[in-house]
Parts: sequence; structure tokens; C-alpha cells
Amino acid sequence: MADIDLRQVSKFYGDTEVIHGVDWHVEDGELVVIVGPSGCGKSTLLRMIAGLEEVSQGEISIGGRVVNDLEPADRDIAMVFQNYALYPHMTVFNNMAYGLKIRGLPKDEIRRRVGAAADILELGELLERPPRQLSGGQRQRVAMGRAIVREPSVFLFDEPLSNLDAKLRVQMRLEIKKLQSRLGITSVYVTHDQVEAMTLGHRLMVLNDGYVEQLGTPIELYERPETVFVAGFIGSPSMNLIAATISGDGHRAELPGGSELALGDGFAPSSGRRVTLGLRPEHLRPADDGDAGLRFAVQLVEHLGADTLAHGVLGENGDDITLRLAGISRIAVGDSLALTIEPGNVHVFDHDSGKRLP
Repeated sequence: MADIDLRQVSKFYGDTEVIHGVDWHVEDGELVVIVGPSGCGKSTLLRMIAGLEEVSQGEISIGGRVVNDLEPADRDIAMVFQNYALYPHMTVFNNMAYGLKIRGLPKDEIRRRVGAAADILELGELLERPPRQLSGGQRQRVAMGRAIVREPSVFLFDEPLSNLDAKLRVQMRLEIKKLQSRLGITSVYVTHDQVEAMTLGHRLMVLNDGYVEQLGTPIELYERPETVFVAGFIGSPSMNLIAATISGDGHRAELPGGSELALGDGFAPSSGRRVTLGLRPEHLRPADDGDAGLRFAVQLVEHLGADTLAHGVLGENGDDITLRLAGISRIAVGDSLALTIEPGNVHVFDHDSGKRLP
């Protein structure tokens, strides 16, 4: 077991900086997720922890030991990749045992470790099969088994579920969560899927273009995003982001088209200041008074069973927004209705910096 420390870690390719001074501490036994859009630097940061990429500046420590100059094999880590990278001519047993054989472990110890991992991952009946006879989920479990048998201090996962279909991704997500909880091994997991991040991680790091946008628990990031980027990235469907201008005494915001929205007593930015409002789809609801609230024109309805998503626009030329209603709603395309939201559920960000206003 080991904690991980990143201290002002940066990565340059030539003169181009792709990772910008990351500071992060991963507790012993914690499962943390690095999440962000494709190309934001997630895998590069993970590969630096693994030793597959050099650190341009800063230090990485695993278990209190600086590992910048250590080879991957000497870092006591195990990595699970997006592609399973199984040997097609070997059985499941030999795929899981190969690394241990290379290290010269006794046969009895190899059998013990492979057997224990197979029991955890329910692979016992598949040990003599070649990979071609396995499903995608079974192959991914073999790849995880190969990592488990090493009994490392740290697991590193690089988008391991990207090649699986949607239903299998949900199943494997639960498998990984249960596995990490059972083994208690410090784990860093990279994904571009924010639902995966929210359900798996004890804590999240949101990366954007190599910069850390926010660190925190999934609920902290969902309930209090610190930037417009995090607000729009975390949550499914994503938060509605609407341009507005502070009006009156600073406790109200004027939207395009003349509608106004109460911000509550917690806000008092100067009148005339341009802001971006963040409204979660589930916090918007039809107003009791048909003449009150924000005018919403429905353009598309998605019935999902447990809830209903309505997509449309505010006002005549307003912003595109999404409304989430519990259960099966009778709302229909072409409907026009008024929406309301509690002031405490309105997130306010500075228009220019994109940062949350206190």
C-alpha cells in the first residue's frame, strides 16, 4: 500500500507545455479519478506516474519514495490499459502468470496468486481457455487479474472500459469498484466519461487543457463547481449555462429577452456585471403561476422511464436548455411553459474568468 504525491509536476514536448504544475496527494487506499475531455492530458499524467513518460519538472513520490528516475518495473505499480494486451497463444492462466514467471517466483506461489485472483474475478472456470474464446468483459477481467497477481502498491487504470458496450461498461464499473474496495489498493483511474468518474472515484481531478480545474469529491464538484468548465462537464445531462447581466440591487440577473431570475441574498455582485448562470436540469420546474418564471419552448422530448428530458429554448431567441422531470411527463414538443428555480440552486460565474462568484 502507498500514497502518491505529485508536486508541481509539468510536462513539455519541446516548447509546448501540456501538463501545467499539478499538485495532488492521493491517500493510501484511495481510488481517485482523473477526468476530462479527450486530449486534456489525463493519460499523459497517468503515464508519468507509471514511468512511461518522463517528468519535465516537479516530483512524483509513491509511498514516500521519489520515483522520477525509477523504471516502471521498480515503482511497484500495475497498470490496466484500454486494450487488453493479452497474449493470444496463451491460456488465461498463463496470461495472468506470465509476469510472475519472468520474475522467477516459485510455481506454488504463482498458482496461489493466480488462483486467488481468479476467485476474486470469477475466472476459475476460464483458466484453460485462450483469449479468443472470451467475451470483452471476461478479457478485461483477465487484464485486471494480471495486475492483481503482482500484488502492487498502486493500480493505474487508463480508460479500461472504453472498448466495451454501454451495458458491459456499467457492469465492469461495479466490478472495479468492488475490487478496489475489497483489496484496498491505492488506485488512479483515467476516463473521459464523467458518469464513470462520478460513480467510481472517492475524489476527482478535473483536467482541462493540462490545467487542474478542480479537485474534490464527486458531490463537491456536482454541487459546487468552481468554474464554468466543471459546471458544464460534471453532470448528465450537463448544467444549463446562460449568459446574463446583474441588475438592480445585485440580487437579480437579467437574461436575454428581458426575463429576470432571483439570485438570493447570498449574492451581491455589482449591477451591470456580466455573468454566466448555471442551472441544473433537475432544479428547473414548471411554475405554478403561468405568468411567472422563465418562458420555455419545448423542441424535443426524451422519455427515459424513470425521468423525462425536455430540450428547448428560453424566450424567442434565448439559450438552449434542458429540463429534467421525474417520471413519465406529458410535456410535448411545441409546448410553451414558464419555469422557476429556487434561488439557492442558481450557480453564478464571472463571464470573463469563468470562475465561481462567492
